[in-house]
Amino acid sequence: MSEAAGLDPEDRKIITLARSTRARNGVPEGAAVRDETGRTYVAGTVALKSLRLSALQTAVAMAVASGAKSLEAAAVVSEAPAVPSADLAAVHELGGPATPVLLAGPDGAVRSTVTAG
Repeated sequence: MSEAAGLDPEDRKIITLARSTRARNGVPEGAAVRDETGRTYVAGTVALKSLRLSALQTAVAMAVASGAKSLEAAAVVSEAPAVPSADLAAVHELGGPATPVLLAGPDGAVRSTVTAG
């Protein structure tokens, strides 16, 4: 069984949302997080002269700004080989050390799953 076939439908959903945002906005990364109530927050990379945030940092910030108290899961769609430590730290702070972070390629295939801690 492939990892994608074994994914929870809700995890597949956040990967699909992250992938769609990346493609639609033409940004290097797309990300989505799911909060403790099941709401999702989707974002792309922010690359302004005055502000730079990864897609995952932006999605976590959107969750916090919307009142989320915790995270159940996070997903990043990127060509990067790993999720940067700053991104994992943002997920850890809101979701805790056991929050899963899925890294998928642009084709949506999950390349790794790590915990935020």
